[in-house]
Amino acid sequence: MLRRVAMFLVPLGVLVASQSGYAAFTYTVQLRNDQEPSAVLTNSITGLARPASFGTATFTFNDSFTSLTMSASITNIDFTGSQTADLNDNLTNAHIHASATLVPLPQNTAGVVWGFIGSPQNDTNPADVVVTPFSGAGNVGGTVFAKWDPPEGNGTTLSAQIANLLAGRAYVNFHTTQNSGGEIRAFLTALPEPSSIVLLSFGAVAMAGYSWRSRKRSR
Repeated sequence: MLRRVAMFLVPLGVLVASQSGYAAFTYTVQLRNDQEPSAVLTNSITGLARPASFGTATFTFNDSFTSLTMSASITNIDFTGSQTADLNDNLTNAHIHASATLVPLPQNTAGVVWGFIGSPQNDTNPADVVVTPFSGAGNVGGTVFAKWDPPEGNGTTLSAQIANLLAGRAYVNFHTTQNSGGEIRAFLTALPEPSSIVLLSFGAVAMAGYSWRSRKRSR
């Protein structure tokens, strides 16, 4: 009986992963200045160093891998142009970049495949990007929600970029007036959802048990 259960569970784990194409994936990434090696952080008024900018972003594919949602919180980048008197920290653009040949190192770059703030603006079909600046004196930054839908892309589509997104050949970055090439960046590294990990681990344990019993009987 145990042998039959083990033989059933392992194919089931493989089947669930393969039926979704890749299983479900979520990215949680930390955007930092040191991932944009050319980033300079000085105040346009004083010429002195300004605070480091940084952020956290979470990306999640839907079950059918036909859309990718993003929720980000960014600090020390001016979302309105009036959160600070400094002009250098003003937000200009934000994008996902990707390439089939991209090696995930800070000095490497790739073209824009989907823009969601500024130009190019590809969150248009439908337009569901929501930008919410932080409120209150001294609170510099904001939150962003956006969704990459099937028809959207900068000369490409989500489906055409899935392989790059899942293989770590993509990054998200935010650009400022001072750093037009990007001020903070994070490479996207996909992680399976916990449910997928549990299922596949269960299958692996069952296979190990089956293998151990087979070896024991053969002695």
